[in-house]
Amino acid sequence: MTTPTVAVSKGKIAVGSKNFTEAFIVGEIYAQVLERAGYEVERKLNLGATDIAQAALVAGDIDLYPEYTSTGLMTVLKAPPLTDEAAIYQAVKAGYQEQFNLVWLEPAPFNNPQALATTKTVAEAHKLATYSDLAAAAPELVLGAPPEFIEREDGLPGLQKAYGGFAFGEVRPLDAGLRYPALESGDVDVVVAFGTDGQISGFGLQLLQDDKKLYPPYQVAPVLRQAVLDAHPDIAETLNAISRLLSTEKMQAMNWSVDGPDKREPAEVAQAFLVEAGILTP
Repeated sequence: MTTPTVAVSKGKIAVGSKNFTEAFIVGEIYAQVLERAGYEVERKLNLGATDIAQAALVAGDIDLYPEYTSTGLMTVLKAPPLTDEAAIYQAVKAGYQEQFNLVWLEPAPFNNPQALATTKTVAEAHKLATYSDLAAAAPELVLGAPPEFIEREDGLPGLQKAYGGFAFGEVRPLDAGLRYPALESGDVDVVVAFGTDGQISGFGLQLLQDDKKLYPPYQVAPVLRQAVLDAHPDIAETLNAISRLLSTEKMQAMNWSVDGPDKREPAEVAQAFLVEAGILTP
């Protein structure tokens, strides 16, 4: 009688994530790809904010998690913002290696910066394509924004300093969950958004172009401990290959699958993405 062959695990990898939809999905994508590559994966998703995830990584409680380049630059390294994607990546790659012995793998193509979104109807009526267009048309429009956006330097004051104008007819303070319903109902004309919000694709909204590049890029990438990469060098190519497939459109659609009416689980959405990409079999 022949004994069945049992696949030998390459080892255990603890994958973490922060505490929002996109982080859950990307963390699941990393976890499932690593399982496909032969690793036993321990999921520690939904850890919390940046400081908690970073502390867990440094302490070795997790081995890797998805982080955003400008978050790493400004929040973790406490460095001033940059506007060039390559410069930001090189800065975080060098800074994390020097300060924490952590490695940044390749960033995904998608960018998730703070943004301004409107409906296509409003955009056409007011000829809005860029922030410069919006700065001029603002007196005729109502902005829906988080309360802190009105005072923060990277909020309305920053827009007014960079572009001039931006004197909205009205600014309505709105919590995150109320922004898109208010836009859809016509209670506001423009909302503060993020580049890969699922509602942008789900509702067919228009992101306006930050033509003076006020907001820095936020590309996501796996950040992992050097010791883990030394022990398992194949992880780099495994995760880099999947990162290259994460476009803005794909990420918006996946976020909408979780946050929209379908209310799918992040693990299910991640699996469907990997099946479509030919990484996993149905």
